[in-house]
Amino acid sequence: MAIAAVVVPLGLLFFSSGLLVNLIQAICYVVVRPVSKNMYRRINRVVAELLWLELVWVIDWWAGVKIQVFTDHETFRLMGKEHALVISNHRSDIDWLVGWVLSQRSGCLGSTLAVMKKSSKFLPVIGWSMWFSEYLFLERSWAKDESTLKSGIQRLSDYPLPFWLALFVEGTRFTQAKLLAAQEYATSTGLPVPRNVLIPRTKGFVSAVSHMRSFVPAIYDVTVAIPKTSPAPTMLRLFKGQPSVVHVHIKRHLMKEFPETDEAVAQWCRDIFVAKDALLDKHIAEDTFSDKELQDTGRPIKSLLVVISWVCLVVAGSVKFLQRSSLLSSWKGVAFSVVGLAVVTALMQILIQFSQSERSNPAKIAPAKSKNKEGLETRKDKQQ
Repeated sequence: MAIAAVVVPLGLLFFSSGLLVNLIQAICYVVVRPVSKNMYRRINRVVAELLWLELVWVIDWWAGVKIQVFTDHETFRLMGKEHALVISNHRSDIDWLVGWVLSQRSGCLGSTLAVMKKSSKFLPVIGWSMWFSEYLFLERSWAKDESTLKSGIQRLSDYPLPFWLALFVEGTRFTQAKLLAAQEYATSTGLPVPRNVLIPRTKGFVSAVSHMRSFVPAIYDVTVAIPKTSPAPTMLRLFKGQPSVVHVHIKRHLMKEFPETDEAVAQWCRDIFVAKDALLDKHIAEDTFSDKELQDTGRPIKSLLVVISWVCLVVAGSVKFLQRSSLLSSWKGVAFSVVGLAVVTALMQILIQFSQSERSNPAKIAPAKSKNKEGLETRKDKQQ
């Protein structure tokens, strides 16, 4: 009951404001986009932020999650000022929200995109908002996803504002069961055996690099870790207002320095995850990222102001609606209200379950047949 007393009001606020945001996005998509795609993108950036800042508020102000960023001054200065492909390990249930917080600090929340599984776009409000914002949705079948990824990236070549495109190359969230499967696969194929990450599925990354070389100057290599003294953050903990600490290590790589061949790019990705594994070993030992300086990201008040504004708007609108409709004066109205609350509760439960790593689909590990390079590539094709 205690969690319901929090989830239901937050859900009512999020879905009522979100539906209004979706309506504005839909109108702009139909009316503005055919006339000027760049104008549509600029408007959508502002509108989408009005929704996504509510979730940033949950992290910053409701739960008080501390996201500590470790990087060099030059990278920190350039964040949000250039196009970037962002690759990361998929450590926690809220990695995507951590990315939103970082992009909000960098001033590009509304133009932060991600490669997501196709089912994500059907999530009420948040999935629809992502679709209007040009997120890329894949089916986890390379035969279908290759053209989807290529066309989606090519559409970004004329994006009028600095954007980030996030790609989780492990393909799924980290769990111990998935780690054991990855270790088994690595042992059978002669790959380095991972300890803290999963084996990257490189086809999507290679395709992204191939099609972004000409207009994206940098790749941000992000490593997410949870200190030993902090519980792992989850959506349920966030809604309960329970704090956590997340450490984020960022290393910037210039796109122009990347190798030219697809195989060399794939090997670069595999090598990065071997290095990421070692970096996480060091983090476990030291409980920090000692090779980079801790940057001050602050806690901007913008998300708090947006939520206060939404609360005032939604409450005022609800009061006027109830006064004019007399909804609660009849049994039918009461029943309709109860059903509405039940729907909101169910949608919030779906959002919580959707974020849980234990419920995410495991990566498919192909059986080992041989240890030669050709056999390895064949098996990795099946895996991806």
